[in-house]
Amino acid sequence: MALKAPGTDALTMTQPALPPTEHAFDLAVVVPVHNESENVRPLVEEIATALDDVCNYQMVYVDDGSADDTPERLVETAKAHPRLSVLRHVKCCGQSAAVATGVRYANAPVIATLDGDGQNDPADIPKLLEVLKASDNPDHLLVAGWRAKRKDTEWKRFQSKIANWVRSSLLGDETPDTGCGLKVFTRAAFMDMPRFNHMHRYLPALMIRRAGKVVSVEVNHRHRERGISKYGMWDRLSVAVRDLMGVMWLIARAANPDVEVVRKAQTKPSERGEP
Repeated sequence: MALKAPGTDALTMTQPALPPTEHAFDLAVVVPVHNESENVRPLVEEIATALDDVCNYQMVYVDDGSADDTPERLVETAKAHPRLSVLRHVKCCGQSAAVATGVRYANAPVIATLDGDGQNDPADIPKLLEVLKASDNPDHLLVAGWRAKRKDTEWKRFQSKIANWVRSSLLGDETPDTGCGLKVFTRAAFMDMPRFNHMHRYLPALMIRRAGKVVSVEVNHRHRERGISKYGMWDRLSVAVRDLMGVMWLIARAANPDVEVVRKAQTKPSERGEP
């Protein structure tokens, strides 16, 4: 049942309905946000500029229980951007939960994820999208952004370098920058992955777990111009060990059998059961 979020026209739901078999859009850009009021309109307009002449797309913003006026800004922005859908978690559930909500709601076969702080450049989405389209098996490919020239503080770059080294050494996920929010993959692939808190940092490993592969593409990275970061080193360390152990267990328990279709059922079988 759809409800109105208090004080807004944003759609609120516990389980967003699955989209129909025939998708209305080619691409869905899923953007999780928490207390990013100042970044809403500028980023939405950048996404529109980057994709208006590229494909038939939708934007799915998921407000993860913001305490500021992010929900109101989203609804206000949506009035000028009909491609924008707005969902809201009544309580903060974390970035991974917001991504999962957005992907589940998305009415497109291909997903692009983007951080809502404005540091990812939407102009890079078409480049990643082309890599996915060129694949013979897009359901088994994740195209990950690689912030080779990060515009963060030296301390934050050091944290990420250590975290990426530890994670890559333990998981073998073949990804130099798994923390980059800019990624492109199929909706079918995501829905086939196990979902858990902080999973967005382990999408490359989860793709490899299902016998897929990861391609990293260098992307632009920008200074944060508005708002403040929601993450710190101790926030990540407090859960990193448990997450790594959990993902290692999932990888060890993965099964990817080779399947041969021996016979397909007829579209309109006869009443007598004849072949």
